[in-house]
Amino acid sequence: MKYKMKQLFKKNIFKISPYQPGKPIDEVKRELGLRDVIKLASNENPLGPAPAAVNAINKAIKDINRYPDGSCFYLKKTLARKFRLKPSNFIVGNGSDEILDIIVKTFLNEDEEAITSKTTFLEYEIVSQANGRRIRTVPLVDFKYNLQAIKKAISPKTKLVFIANPNNPTGTYVNKKEVAKFLEGLPKNLIIVFDEAYLEFVDKKDFPKTIELINNKNIIVLRTFSKIYGLAGLRVGFGVARESFIAAMERVRQPFNVNSLAQSAALGAFNDPGFVKKTRNLVLREKRFLYWALDKMGIDYIPSVANFILINLKKDALTIFKKMLKQGVIVRDMLPYGLKNYIRVTIGTHKENTRFINVLKEVK
Repeated sequence: MKYKMKQLFKKNIFKISPYQPGKPIDEVKRELGLRDVIKLASNENPLGPAPAAVNAINKAIKDINRYPDGSCFYLKKTLARKFRLKPSNFIVGNGSDEILDIIVKTFLNEDEEAITSKTTFLEYEIVSQANGRRIRTVPLVDFKYNLQAIKKAISPKTKLVFIANPNNPTGTYVNKKEVAKFLEGLPKNLIIVFDEAYLEFVDKKDFPKTIELINNKNIIVLRTFSKIYGLAGLRVGFGVARESFIAAMERVRQPFNVNSLAQSAALGAFNDPGFVKKTRNLVLREKRFLYWALDKMGIDYIPSVANFILINLKKDALTIFKKMLKQGVIVRDMLPYGLKNYIRVTIGTHKENTRFINVLKEVK
């Protein structure tokens, strides 16, 4: 009977390791009987959503009996004005995760493959495998994408390369010079996807401006409203590419994939630069505090340009993760990424970060 049941599923479905999100606050409260829980596991905005986004939602909520704008017309128009491109250079998705799936469905044939780094955002591998496509990985060097090794790994079957910049979960980045060298002499049938979910937190002058390259190179750039804009619960992301790429991807995109409240909130948040600046300043300031506290404790970490820090506990990371959980501090266990002795912590408010440090001291 078990054998017959298995025949109902696609052959590769049980080879896929499902994505494991950070535990929700309510789940931890319920499981452990806690009242006061902080979550520093999913790289969310510690200040909540942009106030302008909340106002936009309140105005739009009366129309939720109507289907949303299937083309995200006004959001694309706003994005085009911001980046000095055309609305036809943009695709909007139910989070940038959906756009990753659209990219694989649009460009990757059955006999073609993708390449990414071994320790990076898990969705690249998941969406490739879910669509029955092969993906190969190249090890990081010093916790950073090795672009030249990826370039050497490109074969005649390679169609897509996924590059998370900054990289999740390490917080490292590849710079403008490294990207320019990587892009030289690539096969004409190769498409490079730069996933820049954490770009707004970067404070490095040599970070590459990939959107400026989309009309001259086979490049797709992904951005999100989940992080600095504080809209993770609404799921809005967008891709930027040459018009022909976007037109092809639109053929795969599901109709009404971005709900009306999400579209309104994204427009509101995008037009609230004060909130973005406030969030960025908080993250940069609190990152310095966490570095100082970790240095004082003698704990190693990977310097990050994003809103999280990868911390090396040397040993017993899973035990420490569980002990912190029992004290109402949710961080991210890095075992799914193959990092046995590491945890990842999102940079929160000063109160949250102080509590994290105090609990870490106690359980370690």
